[in-house]
Amino acid sequence: MMPSIALVAHDLKKEALAAWAKRNERALARCALVSTGTTGAVVMETCPSLDIRRMKSGPLGGDQQIGALIAEGAIDALIFFPDPLTPMPHDVDVKALLRLTLVYDIPCAFNPRTADMLVAGGLLDG
Repeated sequence: MMPSIALVAHDLKKEALAAWAKRNERALARCALVSTGTTGAVVMETCPSLDIRRMKSGPLGGDQQIGALIAEGAIDALIFFPDPLTPMPHDVDVKALLRLTLVYDIPCAFNPRTADMLVAGGLLDG
């Protein structure tokens, strides 16, 4: 069964996530991918071969939609590149998403090096 990976990034980190996805495009192609709306658009522009199910934009409920998928057992891991230096108006939604990853023991990566370690550990192999 193919792993289901959620991709999320704050505005100033979307390009970094897209670059990471490009480096891991072959492995990600073997996964069911879901993302917040704008993040998915940026990743799809960089990696047009990837099939990504896009939710709403994070501030419009996309973080909550991905959180619901985690609660339903439909997400195996979260790759989330947050911007720690920019205040987020939807900070409460982000905290709720991260809380659910803890409650449901979902592996998370918050930067490219950690995401690389999840890939090296076989996360995308199913």
